[in-house]
Amino acid sequence: MAKSRARKTVVLGMLGTTLDNGQGPQRWARWRPTVALCQQEDLLVHRLELLHPPNATSLAATLAGDIRQVSPETEVRGRPLRIQNPWDLEETYGALLDYVRGYAFNPEAEDYLVHITTGTHIAQICMFLLVESRLIPGKLVQVSPDPRDRAGAGTHTLIDLDLSQYDTLAARFRQEQREGLAFLKSGIDTRNAAFNRLIERIEQVAVQSRAPLLITGPTGAGKSQLARRIYALKKSRRGVAGPFVDLNCATLRGDGAMSALFGHVKGAFTGALSDRPGLLRQANGGVLFLDEIGELGADEQAMLLRALEDKRFLPVGADREVESDFQLIAGTNRDLQVEVERGRFREDLLARINLWTFRLPALRERPEDIPPNLLFELDQSSEAVGTRVTMNKEAQERFLDFATSTEARWAGNFRDLNAAVLRMATLAAGGRITRDVVDEELERLREQWRPSGAKAAVVAGDLVAEVLGENLASELDRFDRVQLADVLSVCRASRSLSDAGRLLFAQSRAQKKSVNDADRLKKYLARFGLTWADASGRGA
Repeated sequence: MAKSRARKTVVLGMLGTTLDNGQGPQRWARWRPTVALCQQEDLLVHRLELLHPPNATSLAATLAGDIRQVSPETEVRGRPLRIQNPWDLEETYGALLDYVRGYAFNPEAEDYLVHITTGTHIAQICMFLLVESRLIPGKLVQVSPDPRDRAGAGTHTLIDLDLSQYDTLAARFRQEQREGLAFLKSGIDTRNAAFNRLIERIEQVAVQSRAPLLITGPTGAGKSQLARRIYALKKSRRGVAGPFVDLNCATLRGDGAMSALFGHVKGAFTGALSDRPGLLRQANGGVLFLDEIGELGADEQAMLLRALEDKRFLPVGADREVESDFQLIAGTNRDLQVEVERGRFREDLLARINLWTFRLPALRERPEDIPPNLLFELDQSSEAVGTRVTMNKEAQERFLDFATSTEARWAGNFRDLNAAVLRMATLAAGGRITRDVVDEELERLREQWRPSGAKAAVVAGDLVAEVLGENLASELDRFDRVQLADVLSVCRASRSLSDAGRLLFAQSRAQKKSVNDADRLKKYLARFGLTWADASGRGA
């Protein structure tokens, strides 16, 4: 039976024109990394492919002769490699890539090492990339001198870039990502698949990017809390060093808006007794969260756009611009594209802040997340009232049956849920919420969400105009407009097309042998050129 041949070790390396240099007997008194590589007791180099500049042929020959003295088993092949500028990344990588593509690798019989102790930093980077991309089917090797014996062989280290072997590193990366996701969700074990995917993408973008983020969604969906947690996550990962500065733009009024945002100088207007830096300057190096950004006036929008693009702006009354480098997180419950069409929001500003847009769903769109959020709110309420608050099983089931039903509007989203749990916690005798306390709270919520006749008419009119636009809405007969308004309000409060259909056709469906409420509703909406996405306000 034929005996298999032992595998050979082949090293590809650059001649170190400085580190490997040396002439005369004194050269043996200094450590030369390429010679040292061939002196390692537990690493036999069978062949060394020595890449060198064409003008260093003499040095390469000397080095090859010295290697033959210390390691007669090593075959040294000098390979001239023409690189005009060894500090030019593109040229260096191109020359090495051409060499590698023309090399006859034989992984079945040979093991390959790439020596990265010598060569310019650019050459070392290129060698790293060629191994990492598996264009060179091998590992990296690096040698180091022994500080106690500068003329000795020193030591060597093998570096395998096949990261799939590093289970511990991969596990640590996954754990860090899981911790980031849990942090953004306040530790709540959310179950809604779409929401969890949204948070995964937000975590990825928050860590990697300093571009503006736009968080949309209904009032109370958690935009402010999420913005704070994005900032905290970025700071923990050293993605930002400055402060978190936040402002609800709906609170800005009149001349004070410009001053609050951009600051002013002393004497800029009556009452300006001293300089004021403004929120944009306070956020320098950090994160500025502008909630309800759609409430900004035209002048403030123009100034903000300039500040985002140039990182410079002019405080009120100043004749010299100031600088501030911050990341903007903007929040809104409006459709800013509609606001642009109505002339209320600058199109160029929307284009600037619309790079990363994330829509937080309403609470009613995430019924499976209400149970874990209930437990979270119970913990929060326990801290607020100063005692541990729990719900017995019957009370919890009673509350969740209502909370996850189509009857529950959750108009204020998490603000409504927080207030409801806090009220129950406050009324819980001995810190235990009973069914009676729950029933009282459910009646309060039903009454709270029941609009008065006048309020319902105003809301209905606004809703039709919002969905169809002012022009199309004005063309409807009053009867059609009132009916459509009611349908839209049901759609906004329902989780799905089927749920909305069941509510709208609850009486007539009982008289039919075969019903398809979703199809009936779809056809009704189509009469007005609407889809379920339009009617529910949730996008595609």
